[in-house]
Amino acid sequence: MSAGPTPLHLEAEEFEALVTEELDALPDDMIEGLDNVVFVVEDRPEDGSLDLLGLYEGVALTERGQYGFGELPDRIILYREPLLAAAEGSLETLRDEIHVTLVHEIAHFYGIDDDELHRLGWD
Repeated sequence: MSAGPTPLHLEAEEFEALVTEELDALPDDMIEGLDNVVFVVEDRPEDGSLDLLGLYEGVALTERGQYGFGELPDRIILYREPLLAAAEGSLETLRDEIHVTLVHEIAHFYGIDDDELHRLGWD
């Protein structure tokens, strides 16, 4: 009976470095429109689950009216422990999961909903 792959363990700093590398690898035209957005890494969602890999908190570009000076930044959160669990012991899979999660959450910033992401194969 197989116990499955050995889980990856990366400290927060190592994980954040991978997120930065994957963010830097995204196409410029995807990144250039990100205005007033911060990227954050947290260990887990507030409910403690491993089900959620990332989250966009903010007002999608398509739903903004007057977005004035001094507005708090939107946040794109990546959850370290759920992403490590989803990687199934593979650093390459972890990189892929981080990449897909970044694209997914950035898409929400641009107003692309889950149905459209599913249609495009990004869910």
